[in-house]
Amino acid sequence: MGTSVWKGVQYAYSLALLIFSTIIVMALIFSENTKVASDVHPAFAFVLIWVALLWLSMVEGGQASLVGLPPIDRELYKESHPITHQICEIAHKGDNLNRYLMGRQFMVLALVFTTNMCGGPLENADVLGLPSIVNKIFLDSGMAMFFMAAMIGQLAAQVNASRCMLDYINTHFMTFTLYVANAIEASGLLHASYLIQSILGLLGSPTESFEPPRTGMTFVLHWARVAMSVAILAFAFAVTLSALFQGKTTMWESVPSFAAVVLFFVFMSIVGMLEGMQIAFFAVAKMTPEERASRPWAKRTCDLLFKGSGRNLPGFMVGRQMCVTLCFFIIARVTTVKLEDGETNIFGVSNQLQEFFNTGLLGAIITTIVGSITWQLAASAFPLAFLSTPVTYVLLRICLLLEATGLCSGSWVIAKIHKSFAHFKFDEVYVGTAEERAANKHSDGDYNVKPGHMYPGVPVMPPTTEYRFTLDEIDTLQAELKEHKEEIEERIRQLENQRLRLMNGATSGKYDKTEDVESGSDS
Repeated sequence: MGTSVWKGVQYAYSLALLIFSTIIVMALIFSENTKVASDVHPAFAFVLIWVALLWLSMVEGGQASLVGLPPIDRELYKESHPITHQICEIAHKGDNLNRYLMGRQFMVLALVFTTNMCGGPLENADVLGLPSIVNKIFLDSGMAMFFMAAMIGQLAAQVNASRCMLDYINTHFMTFTLYVANAIEASGLLHASYLIQSILGLLGSPTESFEPPRTGMTFVLHWARVAMSVAILAFAFAVTLSALFQGKTTMWESVPSFAAVVLFFVFMSIVGMLEGMQIAFFAVAKMTPEERASRPWAKRTCDLLFKGSGRNLPGFMVGRQMCVTLCFFIIARVTTVKLEDGETNIFGVSNQLQEFFNTGLLGAIITTIVGSITWQLAASAFPLAFLSTPVTYVLLRICLLLEATGLCSGSWVIAKIHKSFAHFKFDEVYVGTAEERAANKHSDGDYNVKPGHMYPGVPVMPPTTEYRFTLDEIDTLQAELKEHKEEIEERIRQLENQRLRLMNGATSGKYDKTEDVESGSDS
């Protein structure tokens, strides 16, 4: 009873924070106190921020679905979820999932940076006559944007997509998102990551590819894009560091230039550790207790994560996302270039190129490659070593503490509303549990972390840990199974009526074979 009351309190104050944050961000936009609203138009900023948040939710939910579906036989949902089946046919072929996750990582950063430009306050912005302390807490610190992005754009999507994978991506919005992510990867913008992948391979963990080695022009074009990406990354670092040392970013004025540079690398490292931890957890979970025991800090970290029935796992995932999102907004503030009136452009470039620098996308490129993908590749190559430091244990504790505060508990409410509105159902309704699939000769495939890859993105329980459904999950699954049963029975009744009409037509001499064929194809 006490736990339920405390959860209700958390839901209430978390939703209150979200509603308040949304109101003041919208007020900022319509009072032209954000960059996009001031430079373009408030209406454009309003539309863009909501498009970015909705797309972010699809990107985040799409990842949770695509990394969770490979073990499940696609024939089980070919008829019930044709779009999901088509998407998985593309995404799960060869190394395509790795390509999608690489492009998707940049999309997340770009969308977060976009929301920051649309809703982040200009200097000395004042809205709704709020006290200065409230402005400092919610606006100057970026907490208002954090609550919106974390709860609306990320956590709510992950909550639904992790349990309703089939329904969540059964839309052409996800098809479009998949193609965009793959196009970003194919452009070569992030190909410096493949150089890092090769270096890790030389250090003793060769990449296990699902495709034959590149040869001929494919080999030449690949490494040409790698060289281009490295040059772009180096240029992005040069511009960003130059702006930081000259104090030409949106970083808080009270922070000295050298401290801003230090913070830039510190927060990128935190993001990298958190991004890599989820992959390392999955890989280490597949190891024997004896293997984990060989590294004391790795054993201590995994014991905490999978404690009891594994309830700390979702807590870590929520806390991790909170921490990563907050770091993203800080990095966006640190790396977004801003020139005061009369200041010279970075490196004396043209005004048009300087406007591009001001978007913050160079910071997004750096963070994607150096602050995210690199760490994920390192974690997949050396998972046990990755967790064998006290830093990972401390970060796990911080993530669990953040989740325990309930600051983003409102995402569960939003997820429930979205689930009801979109008529999502648990995956077990369509394909059964893993045990049921095995009994019907559709056992889940082997799905382990492969060195040099960035998936799976969501860790699972080790073999020694039994996952137990909560009472709420059992009640929900029962209700959805009954609803699905009623839908099937209604469909059967419709088909039976159709069959009877055809039979009656045949006995009365009005039977039409063409009608029979067409009706049968429709059914």
